[in-house]
Amino acid sequence: MVMLYKREQYLEKIRPFYHDCDLIKIVTGIRRCGKSCLLQTIAQELKDQGIPESDVIYLNLDQYGLQNIATPQELDALVQQRIADDTSRKYLFLDEIQNVSGFERLINAYRETGRFSIFLTGSNSYLLSGELATKLTGRYVEIEVFTLSYAEYLGMTGETEGGMRTFRQYLTYGGFPKAVEYETDEAKRIYIENVVHQIFDKDVRARQRIQDRDAFDRVQTYVINNYAAPTNLTNIAEYMTHTQGSPIIRRTVARYVQLLENAKIIYRCPRFDLKSRKSLQGWGKYYLADLGIYYARNTNTQTNYGPALENIVYTYLRGKGYAVSVGKIGKLECDFIIRKNNGFAYVQVSQSVADPKVEEREYRPLLSIRDNRPKYLLTLDPLPEQRDGIKHLNLVDLLAENRDLEVG
Repeated sequence: MVMLYKREQYLEKIRPFYHDCDLIKIVTGIRRCGKSCLLQTIAQELKDQGIPESDVIYLNLDQYGLQNIATPQELDALVQQRIADDTSRKYLFLDEIQNVSGFERLINAYRETGRFSIFLTGSNSYLLSGELATKLTGRYVEIEVFTLSYAEYLGMTGETEGGMRTFRQYLTYGGFPKAVEYETDEAKRIYIENVVHQIFDKDVRARQRIQDRDAFDRVQTYVINNYAAPTNLTNIAEYMTHTQGSPIIRRTVARYVQLLENAKIIYRCPRFDLKSRKSLQGWGKYYLADLGIYYARNTNTQTNYGPALENIVYTYLRGKGYAVSVGKIGKLECDFIIRKNNGFAYVQVSQSVADPKVEEREYRPLLSIRDNRPKYLLTLDPLPEQRDGIKHLNLVDLLAENRDLEVG
């Protein structure tokens, strides 16, 4: 039996719904982030709880022999073959459900019988963008899965102590779970490039009408290469038109960027004005679902620590269930405002504040925030020092220990 790595932070979120037949459990996330393994882990936990194997129906619709199941009628016939002639609750796992055109009515019909606890995953932009929810009558709960956090990366690699060498590898190759299995840099690169190729070809281009492939490629290259930088769609259009000589209108840029968001390749982090207490339209930052995407799309593998560390912190926070935005305080900017359970905290990220000038620059936004909510400065400094009530933490230790940040 294949050993499954238990991703507890997601299992904890979904366990309360294991036996709920009224809510469809939808597991979303970028291709190859570990959704299938999570579903297999859930199925195994159910069996370990004493659920008969005959009541656990697991269908991977990308698997050999099932990849030609394309209609609801074919899928229903397959499910009926697996159902024993009894009235016990069935646990139905459908992996890569997007392969079945028009599956929504069938899934709703299963739910309405009250006999099925249903779990779905998929990798196309329709399933991941939220459009599916409108066709499932609101009876669903979504669990969003990210690629491996640093703590999970250490767990899968068997590292007991991270250290900077391991952390640099994580910053370079990212956290696609399968990449961990390959020992050489070249093997990791080939695998990650193949995953990224599948994402763009299967989850974006093949399912969307993109008339100008060259323009789309230019936009996605720009966004990927400028991750974690303040970005405005109008500025992208102007850059493409005037600097690259590739005329494009803002509406087209917006559509292409939305396609990348729908496929979970990038995440938009909105800006929030702390003075007006309003979200700011237009400007925002885009973070990569995994740093391996940048690695696979660029020949220069030298790490730019500023954006890389920001990106790692962003996905770490999102994976732990925080809502995240960029904070604007007048002319200053706080890297992240995080929210959970009606509490807030402020987070600043820097490679180091050993230089007094850098220290002042990084502390200034946090000191300008006048409320008493928790404030954090995350750096790679080995001996962080607390100052003015701001908690200065070593980022590698925080990630390795998978600690939560307190909000207030």
